[in-house]
Amino acid sequence: MRFKRQQTGSQMPELNLVPMLDVLMSILTFFIIVSMTLTAGTGSSVKVRLPSAIGEGGTTQEKLPDPLIITLNQQGQLYVRSQVSQIEQAMPEVVNYLKANPQGVVLLRADRQLPYEKVVQVLGQLRNVGGDRVSLAIEG
Repeated sequence: MRFKRQQTGSQMPELNLVPMLDVLMSILTFFIIVSMTLTAGTGSSVKVRLPSAIGEGGTTQEKLPDPLIITLNQQGQLYVRSQVSQIEQAMPEVVNYLKANPQGVVLLRADRQLPYEKVVQVLGQLRNVGGDRVSLAIEG
């Protein structure tokens, strides 16, 4: 007895993805429902101890002193407390300010048009006197 060969040609077998997608969607739905019930039951707030404005001794914290602002304009002129000054004259004033205000800071506010090398040079000279309490002011 001879069997005839069934010729299907060059057709690729088709996969039916619908049942697989049905299973995937039902599993996803299950996890969504479970996660919603678990988060709703725990009270969706986190208990955090916020810092208060009152220190440990029961008194309010000290107010930090106003910073000493040194301005460097577009022409390269240095202003200390709105008075024109040279860098050599500004150094003793920075030292006196930092001695009088142990928590005070010195800010260098430079014009945007000024060459960066000039700003770095003045900032370096101020840092030689004030250390890490001298920084460059950045306007937003």
